Amino acid sequence: MTAPLHSPRRWLITLAALLVAVTTFSLGQWQLRRAAQKEALQAAIGHQANLPVLDARELTAAKNLHNVMHRQATLKGRWRAEHTVFLDNRPMSGKTGFVVVTPLQLEGSSQVILVQRGWVQRDFLDRAHLPDIATPTGPVMVSGRIAPPPSKLYEFKGMDSGRIRQNIDIAAFAAQTGLPLLEGSLLQTGVADEGLLREWPAPNLGVDKHYGYAFQWFGLCFLMVILYGWFQLILPFRNKSLNKLRNQSRNQHL
Repeated sequence: MTAPLHSPRRWLITLAALLVAVTTFSLGQWQLRRAAQKEALQAAIGHQANLPVLDARELTAAKNLHNVMHRQATLKGRWRAEHTVFLDNRPMSGKTGFVVVTPLQLEGSSQVILVQRGWVQRDFLDRAHLPDIATPTGPVMVSGRIAPPPSKLYEFKGMDSGRIRQNIDIAAFAAQTGLPLLEGSLLQTGVADEGLLREWPAPNLGVDKHYGYAFQWFGLCFLMVILYGWFQLILPFRNKSLNKLRNQSRNQHL
């Protein structure tokens, strides 16, 4: 790896090392900026969660549902049980099953919001069998937090419709059902009831992941500097000094 001083190969090695060091250092800084952005977002989510609880009137009055995202809400309305959907391959507490989503017709409004009601284990012997869950027919009070729609997974062919499906797209579901759906959902919280478990994980924005990536990039940058310094600076200087000592020793014996 060592090249003679001022040789074209030496300049090429120096340029390549400089490029790698600058690139890895910049990527490390970028990961730190991403971590800072997500920490700010995490703080904003915490602030939203501490605001007063929304009711159905305040929710429908919000011009942009994004402005009330992650707020606590207690909504009164009626279930539209005929449009209940079972989202497949959804884990909870180390098991895989369904997340049950039912539209809730808000009281005093034509608006409807999708409610992620909870999780239920599926029947692995009969994959078409729908588990029994209780859905009251009268007015209900549902508590939870305003959340984005359920996360999307890889969708297998034929799993975009029917009671059991892989994902649910709000615009497509509104077109299928004719329901005036709000652009978001309510993640129902509380103790397990109606045959549903609600051990939702806390929102995780992956801040630690960015710090880990930053450490890796800075580590690569440091390694490149160390390798370049050793092979292109220290090692040539050491070899030159040793050669000089050998020549002096040889001359003394002549």
